[in-house]
Amino acid sequence: MQIIGLNDTARVDYNLVTAFLAIWRERSVSRAAAHLNLSQSAVSGSLARLRRMVDDPLFVRSRDGMQPTPRAIEIAPSLEAALAQMHDALSPQRAFAPAELARAVTIGMSDDFMLACGPALLHRVAVAAPRASIIIRQCNRQTIEDDLESGRIELAMVASPARRSRTTRQLEIGTSGYRCLVDPAWVDVLHPMTLDAYVGLPHVLVSYSGRSGAVDQALAAIGRTRHVAAALTQFAALPSFLLGSARVATLPSHAALALCRHAPLHSFDPPMAMERYPVALLWRRDRDADPTSGWLRELLRDAWREGGAEPADAR
Repeated sequence: MQIIGLNDTARVDYNLVTAFLAIWRERSVSRAAAHLNLSQSAVSGSLARLRRMVDDPLFVRSRDGMQPTPRAIEIAPSLEAALAQMHDALSPQRAFAPAELARAVTIGMSDDFMLACGPALLHRVAVAAPRASIIIRQCNRQTIEDDLESGRIELAMVASPARRSRTTRQLEIGTSGYRCLVDPAWVDVLHPMTLDAYVGLPHVLVSYSGRSGAVDQALAAIGRTRHVAAALTQFAALPSFLLGSARVATLPSHAALALCRHAPLHSFDPPMAMERYPVALLWRRDRDADPTSGWLRELLRDAWREGGAEPADAR
């Protein structure tokens, strides 16, 4: 594609393009003038300027009207297309209609958010935009900036977002904390669990590193440790490791409550203090005005309220 300098385009009078195309379509200077609501002399003057600009007569008189020269025939399609593109670019933006969206949208989130918000998000997309599809890519705070910058994802949901960035925006949509999960057939849930009973149970850890997590930090702060019987990297496998055993797992509360909806597990607050953390949406700054991105942000915020936000009695 040829790059044209701004100084070059500033010297072009785009009214000349409309005059050319009017003559091209009407094959008559007088009819072109009437179509443009201009005087015939004004259109004739524009044609004269165009002729000097391109060093070609462009149109010649004949018994059948103004006939285009080979040069006019050559440039007419390009001018038609350019004028149409300018019209589209400068016209008011059409109102966004989700029902017309017929492509895949890509969202980044960790699997705890997939469990908590994925089904609610998919339901909303299916209702509002039945021809669209959702692609969810697993990501975390360490990869989120690169995934957004590269375009691998359009929007992200992340816990405890990192520092503010010059290239991304973020919107906090809520907070989350931690809940414990056990099989109530194997672990006493009729009485509040003491710290001693908690650390005495075999634990199932879910961690990207597979070594330690927020629970170990909270216990270390009070001089306690736990025994990790198994370490996983995905939350979805937890029910299989808890059911039929006296093991316990401590995980983000939104994921714990989501798993309880699908498996006969019992959730309760950890017996030691653990901090809550913000949940936020992240997107590229150049997507601020993109209607699809704005629509997705609203859907994700609603999906969080439905599937991720904790009920009052769970806190």
